[in-house]
Amino acid sequence: MAVAIITGASKGLGRALAVALARQGWDLVLDARTASVLEESAREARTHGTRVVALPGDVTDGWHRGALVAAARELGGLDLLVSNASALGAEPLVRLDAHSLEGFRTALETNVVAALGLVQEALPLLRASGAGAVIAVSSDAAAEAYETWGGYGASKAALDHLAAVLAVEEPELKVWAVDPGDMRTDLYQAAVPVDDDTGRPLPESVVPGFLRLLAERPASGRYAAAALLGVGA
Repeated sequence: MAVAIITGASKGLGRALAVALARQGWDLVLDARTASVLEESAREARTHGTRVVALPGDVTDGWHRGALVAAARELGGLDLLVSNASALGAEPLVRLDAHSLEGFRTALETNVVAALGLVQEALPLLRASGAGAVIAVSSDAAAEAYETWGGYGASKAALDHLAAVLAVEEPELKVWAVDPGDMRTDLYQAAVPVDDDTGRPLPESVVPGFLRLLAERPASGRYAAAALLGVGA
């Protein structure tokens, strides 16, 4: 039975991906900061008959990262690590001339440092899997210059580069950075609360792109969910 760790799994894309993987028979270790909301995700995933461990905590905490990997080991190993937990650094987003350095450090610590720390903790299990994969959830703000998205975008650009180097250093693993595109999520609403996001797609609509990666296992690299879904092809 395949085992995945998904961070930021209480809402949005993390929750949608967890439920989709459970439907395919994956056992899961789920992380988020709010225990009650995370447990709702775990209950939904468990309806598909798989084992689901919900561990509330903050990915910036090294002890918590170790607990996530230990839980995967108890389930039998680790085949997939999804770094989805993210921090904006400023809510709502602001221009760089107004961005607090403390907020920027928070974005870097959550989006980059914690992601690397979790990879380091998980590598022995991923290497032993025989089919180990890492998905770093990126953003188009990592590649495009959008006003007010500088701090968050810079952190995601750093995450993209870490993923690219990891792919070179660990050629036996699949390492994918995935830009899910615009979605209707709490994170987006916190970033731009004045924007009406009702026309944006729900996270569930992009999950098939992630599942395609896992099914077809293309070369390590950066992918856009829209391209994986054949949108605009």
